Amino acid sequence: MIILRKLKAAAAAVALVVATAGMAVADPITVTDVAGREVTIPAPAKRLLLGEGRDLVTLSVVHPDPVSVLAGWLGDLRLLDTDIYDRFKAAYPAIERVPLVGSTNEESFSIEKALSVAPDLAVLGFAGHGPSPRSKEVIDRLTEAGIPIVFIDFRGKPLENTIPSLEILGKVLGQEERVARYVSFYRARLELVKSRVAASTAPRPKVLVDMRPTMDGGCCGSPGKGNLGEFVDLAGGHNIGADVLPGPLGPLDAEYVLTQDPAVYIATGTAGGAETGGIQMGAGIDPAVTRESLDRLAHRPVVGDLSAVRDGRVYALWHSFYNSPLNIVAVEAIAKWVRPDLFADLDPDAVLADINTGFLPVSLDGSYAVALKPE
Repeated sequence: MIILRKLKAAAAAVALVVATAGMAVADPITVTDVAGREVTIPAPAKRLLLGEGRDLVTLSVVHPDPVSVLAGWLGDLRLLDTDIYDRFKAAYPAIERVPLVGSTNEESFSIEKALSVAPDLAVLGFAGHGPSPRSKEVIDRLTEAGIPIVFIDFRGKPLENTIPSLEILGKVLGQEERVARYVSFYRARLELVKSRVAASTAPRPKVLVDMRPTMDGGCCGSPGKGNLGEFVDLAGGHNIGADVLPGPLGPLDAEYVLTQDPAVYIATGTAGGAETGGIQMGAGIDPAVTRESLDRLAHRPVVGDLSAVRDGRVYALWHSFYNSPLNIVAVEAIAKWVRPDLFADLDPDAVLADINTGFLPVSLDGSYAVALKPE
């Protein structure tokens, strides 16, 4: 009888240990964000405040159910890229109930609305349309409310910050294995381009990247030191904007563009190109529609006089690659267009298809990298 009581007591003790082990508090998570700030959260985040709605695509790379962790977000994706938003809505109807904390820019961002959705983590861009490290009032108010903030960046220094930004998100969301798969894919594609360019001694052709041109917008908005210009240099070209623009983006003088006379012209476009008179690109858009709008924009004043246009080296790229971890598609498209001597075998459409099937819960098929003359 005594032995039986001892056995029962031992069994109860074991059961208690097992039960309390399951209730053990997880170790805190500490990351250093792209602003150099060390941030600690007690457990993987479950209620994100997204400072830019377009980062839903980024979140989709990181998390298998991205909408489930959204507490609130800026309305830029919902209001400006309705084709992609509608695809997410079809897959995740709950997205309609995610509160907006602003419309399409930092000025519209409401701190009161942001606080009201009770996030356990705010994810903000280092630069872009939403709050940034320069948004002192937003940072102070969120910090006072006990809401930790991490900054990510795919826009200013994409080659330096894309992988760290993904790894930061993977860690704070408890999705490190999923992120590691994408990072491995991304790094392998990037190294392929780097290695071929490193082995080449051929001259670098001059390239003009024309950001979201319109018929009445003059010439030309361009990346400077950073942004898509980094991909031009990586791919073995010479981004003419980098010679005169100190920041990631800025305007180029028409006379300067004519004097430089780039050999390759790449314009960016969006789903809203039809409304703005720009180039139509993105989810659900036929490449033929993109070519029609690209042809019109490439023959406007100044641009139409360039050697790139006369020689038929005219291309269009989805504008949102400039602020997205899907930018590896842009890297390969630019490499193929700028240095066909090195990269004729690359297929950016196939790379995007691999991302769609292997990493994204919502397929982004459509028009994303288009040559004016079909290849």
